[in-house]
Amino acid sequence: MARAIMIQGTGSNVGKSMLVAGLARAFTNRGLRVAPFKPQNMSNNAAVTADGGEIGRAQALQARACKRSPHTDMNPVLLKPETDTGAQVIVQGKRRGTQAAGSFMRDKSGLLEAALDSYARLSKDVDLVLIEGAGSPAETNLRKNDIANMGFACAAKVPVVLTGDIHRGGVIAQIVGTQAVLDQPDLDRIVGFLVNRFRGDLSLFDAGRDDIARRTGWPSLGVIPWFHDAWRLPAEDMMDIASHTGGACKIAVPQLERMANFDDLDPLSAEPSVTVEIVPPGHALPGDADVILIPGSKSTIGDLAFLRAQGWDIDIQAHLRRGGHVMGICGGYQMLGKTIDDPDGVDGRPGKVDGLGLLDVHTVMGGDKTVTLTEAQLIGSNTAVSGYEIHMGRTTGTDCTRAWLRVKDRPEGAASADGKVRGCYLHGLFSSDAFRASFLQGLGHESTLGYEDGVEDVLDALADHMEHHMDLDKIWELAATAGQ
Repeated sequence: MARAIMIQGTGSNVGKSMLVAGLARAFTNRGLRVAPFKPQNMSNNAAVTADGGEIGRAQALQARACKRSPHTDMNPVLLKPETDTGAQVIVQGKRRGTQAAGSFMRDKSGLLEAALDSYARLSKDVDLVLIEGAGSPAETNLRKNDIANMGFACAAKVPVVLTGDIHRGGVIAQIVGTQAVLDQPDLDRIVGFLVNRFRGDLSLFDAGRDDIARRTGWPSLGVIPWFHDAWRLPAEDMMDIASHTGGACKIAVPQLERMANFDDLDPLSAEPSVTVEIVPPGHALPGDADVILIPGSKSTIGDLAFLRAQGWDIDIQAHLRRGGHVMGICGGYQMLGKTIDDPDGVDGRPGKVDGLGLLDVHTVMGGDKTVTLTEAQLIGSNTAVSGYEIHMGRTTGTDCTRAWLRVKDRPEGAASADGKVRGCYLHGLFSSDAFRASFLQGLGHESTLGYEDGVEDVLDALADHMEHHMDLDKIWELAATAGQ
C-alpha cells in the first residue's frame, strides 16, 4: 500500500492545488512514483482523460507534475456548477446527472465508496499519494456526510497537513481557529501545519510560526514564500483568472458568470506579444481589442443572457464594425450562432433562444455528452492541433461549410464569409505552439513562446521552491502513518 498524506486548507483558494503540484514534482524528482488525488472537487474547468472521462483541471496539472497521464481515479467526484443552486455531478469520470445543492448535501449515496474505491486502485502501483482537500474542514455545518476533507481522511485513515494563507491576513487565527472547532477524531488526523504565500523576510514570521505551534501542538512543516511564476500554470478556480499585460496584441475576454475551461487563455497570457484583458461584469469591452474571445460556458443559454445584460452584444457588434475579430470556443461558439435550441432542458430550462447571429449556424442541445481528447489539423496547412472536446449539443449550418479544422475525417468549426468571426468546439488549441503562432500571425503579431516547455520549467522551479522551504523529509516520514 502506498504512503499517503492529505493537504487541507483553512479556506478555499489558500494554494492547496499549487502545493500538491509542487510536492508532486519534488517527490517525483526524488525518484518516487507519485499520484495526485482529490476525493471531491467543484470546478467548471475540467480536463479530459484518455478513457473519455472528466476530472478537475488541477488534478490533470498535478498528474503532469507526477509525469503521469491523468486518470479518472485521481478525482472521482467532480461537481460542475450550472446555476447558483445546482451542479452537474461527475462520478469516476462519467456524468451521473444534475442535483440541487440541498439535495446533494442530503444525499451523497455511494460517493464516499466511489472515492475510496478510486483511492485504493490508485494506490496500488505508486509509492506516494498526495491528496488535496476542498474548501476547509472548519465548515462544521458540512461535516456530516463530508467526503472532501476530514470525512475522507478519517475513512481512509490518512494524515493531514493544514495549510493557512498569510497573504489574506489572520493566518494565526485561521489555523488556531480551525483547531478550535474540530472534533477530536478529526484533530487526531492532523500531523502538522504550513503557512503559504508569505511576502518579504521570512524571519519576520518566526514568532508567529512558533506561536501557532505552541497553541496547537502541531509542528511547522514550512513557511512558503510567494511563488511569483504561479500565474504561468493553468488555473482551476475562476477567482485565479486575471488580466495579463503583455504586448501590443490585445485579446478581450468577457468574464461570463459560468465561464468554463478558461485554461484556453493561459498560453495566450504567457505570450510576450499578447495582452489578455479579462473584462468583468458592468464594464464595456475595450474598443482597441484585436480579438474578442468568448470562452466556454457551463450554461450557454444562461451566460448568453448574462452577456446581453452587460451590453457586451452591442460592444461586439461595434468591434466588428471597426474591423476586429471574434472567436468563440465551445459554449462561446454556440452563442455566436443564430439559435440555440434546448428542447429537453439539458442546459437549464427547456426552450429556444436567439444567439448573437454572427455565424449562420444553429445549435441543438441534447444527445450524449461529447468528452474526448482530440487531434486536429488546421485546414489549408499542415499545422497540427491537439486539444479536447467536452460539450453537449450539435452545431450545424451554412457557415460550417467554412470549417477551419479537420478532426480525422470530419470538419470542425465554422467561420463567417469574411473570416472575421470563427468558432469551434476544440478546447486547448492555443497550447499548440504552431497553431498559436499562426493565429497571432494572422493578427500581425509574432509568437516567441514554447508553451508546454514553459509549463515544465515552472513545475521544476516550483518543486525547487518546495524543497527549499518545506521539510519534505518530515512530510515523507509523516506519510508513513497512512492507513494506521
